[in-house]
Amino acid sequence: MLILVMDTSTPAVTAGVYEVGADAVTCRGDSQVVDGRGHGEQLAPMIDKALRAAGSRTKDLSAVVAGLGPGPFTGLRVGLVTAASMSHALDIPSYGVCSLDALGLTLAESCAGKVVVATDARRKEVYWGLYGVDGGRLDGPNVDKPAQVSLAEAVAVAGDGALLYPEVFPGARDEPRYPSAEALARLAADRVRTGAPTETLTPLYLRRPDVHVGGRQQRL
Repeated sequence: MLILVMDTSTPAVTAGVYEVGADAVTCRGDSQVVDGRGHGEQLAPMIDKALRAAGSRTKDLSAVVAGLGPGPFTGLRVGLVTAASMSHALDIPSYGVCSLDALGLTLAESCAGKVVVATDARRKEVYWGLYGVDGGRLDGPNVDKPAQVSLAEAVAVAGDGALLYPEVFPGARDEPRYPSAEALARLAADRVRTGAPTETLTPLYLRRPDVHVGGRQQRL
């Protein structure tokens, strides 16, 4: 079964086509571009590129998988609106994955202990989560000042948020920096295999968006 995977929760725009088999998840084509202000412009061409690399068309897809964040409002909604629209138009299920979970899974597999991942939440804050040796989430997703992140149990830290604050996260790893399409695909694979019902793609904003009207913050 072929699935389309996308994530726009960070400055990285990610899209990929993966084949979900009985025992494995195989990449058929994916790419990632770091463009914090270009989610809307980058995503559709990247989806097309991934499909062409896989030698497939949208009619060949069995499901759509999207990173739910947490992430800034504007960028995150680009991926979720695109995924929901494609799911509806193609009449295929959509599945959501916490974007931090993709980072946590990738990092945990290279470590022998608990790990912390952190992405940039702006306002001098980070989105973060704590993960076990199997990549399962133990705490989070949270949004806090960097100094409030608990590192006592972590043997490694990664993510673009950690790299922004080296004074708080000394020794943060350069990779993984952003969620990968592969990790997102793997985290959704069991739902794809069992034909789980489609899910509402609810974004993990964790706080209200940075929109003000007439000096007051506006609900969206």
